[in-house]
Amino acid sequence: MTDYTILGGGAIGGTLGFHLARAGHRVRIVDADPDHVAAINTDGLQVDRDGTRAAVPVTATLPTDTQPAPADRVLLATKAQATPAAADWLAEHLAEEGFVVSVQNGLNEPLLAERLGDQRVVGCFVNIFADTIAPGVIRDGGTGALVVGEVDGRASTRVDEVVADLQAWGPARATGNVNGFLWSKLGFGAMLVATALADAPMAELIDRHRPLMHALAAEIYAVATRLPGPDGAPLRLEAFDAYDPIPYLRGGSEADRATDTLVAWLRTQTKDRSGIWRDLAVRKRPTEVPSHYREVFRIAESLGVPTPLSRRLVDQIAELEAGGSMSTDRIDRLEESAR
Repeated sequence: MTDYTILGGGAIGGTLGFHLARAGHRVRIVDADPDHVAAINTDGLQVDRDGTRAAVPVTATLPTDTQPAPADRVLLATKAQATPAAADWLAEHLAEEGFVVSVQNGLNEPLLAERLGDQRVVGCFVNIFADTIAPGVIRDGGTGALVVGEVDGRASTRVDEVVADLQAWGPARATGNVNGFLWSKLGFGAMLVATALADAPMAELIDRHRPLMHALAAEIYAVATRLPGPDGAPLRLEAFDAYDPIPYLRGGSEADRATDTLVAWLRTQTKDRSGIWRDLAVRKRPTEVPSHYREVFRIAESLGVPTPLSRRLVDQIAELEAGGSMSTDRIDRLEESAR
């Protein structure tokens, strides 16, 4: 069995930590929420799935607590805006030969590599539908996609070992093109961010506002396809779950058929609203949207690719974070600008 430190024990980190611990791996949760840490230490790490709740004993600590030993394998599951602080913690607590796997949304691997060194960072793409519903309690919406790979595309033993361990959760797999998955998620993620502008199910809003959703994905992919992949050719966007990014580059009827498939799949999910919506409507806290797309905009500017629609979307999220009200009018106005 392997020792895993999970930095950020919320929706993603808590879900993976639960399944690793239940499979017999030694798991330590490091989380900044004192109530979450206390609940885990008292009642175990609990996961609620399909109305059934189970718990596993897991040690949890605050980042400021004295840690028992250097961490050899870390799953980093904090929100993207917490990555700089997480990198500082890792610089102090990561073992000399240890490494961190960024099981986050967004493009966090370059920042981690700059702080820790390329050789200590492994890339990862996740599409897990889960929420923290109470201190120490995660609602698991079911398996999605989880793909692990070296950022430079090479095969490695450590990637194979992490993937094998994560089979305790579900269908984890290795890839030589992790950036292709991360950029695909950014286009899909832009659609999900747009659905957070209103209080309605994701599937319903994506279906109803197809011109906007298609335009957002196409704008992100116009940036991605200008980047090199691990083989030096243009970056290849990767499909996952029921989502295929390529039709959104082509538009028209191909994009509509891809959206038919996506919407039908989303309607089968128990989680019908995004984590961004939950941060705004339930937890009343800043989202990770600006952190996700700040790097996209920086790269787009360096390549001379315009991203006006995505920028308007991020501005709309900022208005909601400042106290604005969710409304379908926000989506309508954004869609009109897309037209």
